[in-house]
Amino acid sequence: MPKKLRILVITVAGYEPPDSLDGLSAERVLLVKTDFDVVNTLKQVGHDVRVLGLHDDLAPLRDAIDEFKPHAAFNLLEHFAGKSSLVPYVLGYLELKRVRYTGCNPVGMMFSSDKARQRKILRHHRIPAPDFFIVPRGRKAKRPPRLDYPLIVKSNTEHGSTGISEASVVTSDDKLAARVQYVHDTLDTDAIVERYVHGRELSLGVLGNKRLTTFPLWELTLPKLREGAPAIVTERIKWDAKRQRSVGAHIGRAEIDPTLAHSIVRACKRAYRALEQNGYGRFDLRLADDGRFVVIESNPNPQLAFDDEFADAAKAAGLEYPELLERVLRLGMSA
Repeated sequence: MPKKLRILVITVAGYEPPDSLDGLSAERVLLVKTDFDVVNTLKQVGHDVRVLGLHDDLAPLRDAIDEFKPHAAFNLLEHFAGKSSLVPYVLGYLELKRVRYTGCNPVGMMFSSDKARQRKILRHHRIPAPDFFIVPRGRKAKRPPRLDYPLIVKSNTEHGSTGISEASVVTSDDKLAARVQYVHDTLDTDAIVERYVHGRELSLGVLGNKRLTTFPLWELTLPKLREGAPAIVTERIKWDAKRQRSVGAHIGRAEIDPTLAHSIVRACKRAYRALEQNGYGRFDLRLADDGRFVVIESNPNPQLAFDDEFADAAKAAGLEYPELLERVLRLGMSA
């Protein structure tokens, strides 16, 4: 691979990184931090970088490819036309244009964008995942007898904790019906209802195409959370810096029994392959009070900010940030 590459960084329109983060609100920094860190680091190591923000039109992407002739696209696109489910089609366009790109392929992205499909695949491969049922838009929630409360209600296709709050954890038929209606009306998606697992919130970073590298297990703790509140990553906790401080949100290396950690790593590697992912990804898990774990969600192309959990876990494994980005880039160009 040449030392200096022409790299087209693809992001969401409005997320294009500024020259400096100075003077930005904490909320704005959260939105553009990944793009800022990736773009500046790629430039610092000597690459020729151009940034393109996309909204709902592929014409600017076509023009940028024809004019800039990038060696690779660094994909930071979280949604297209406001829908994360459309991102795989943008990747398909890159493949049609024969442009290499970083991160997960379209099939892996599609498998993971639909939570129900993802869980069916995991359970088919006997990988621990929560029991669930789907409530399509326009239908009323009817809890199957096999699922007892508490349950948690989410959008089946939205990610990044979109629409998740403390009210998402329900303990009665009335609360279930109300929360499903909220998902249908507010997010305009089908609802997925799954067994709520009391326990610890873990994540595992995975890097690779065929030969996989995993990082140390990471854990999110919320020590200042209101007593009795469910320990979940709500939309506010994920994206609101003030809320993060108020609940004392902290993420760092998890203290886990080595035998259990080995089992989790094996399960996540199997899940990564079963979901046909490549590039890099993160698995979110819950470790129940009885020591059993479930894979809650697969996240291909997780946040890549310098101080985000994926990069921090990579650093704990001996991979500094510039080297991490170079590895992601090389994996994309060799896929």
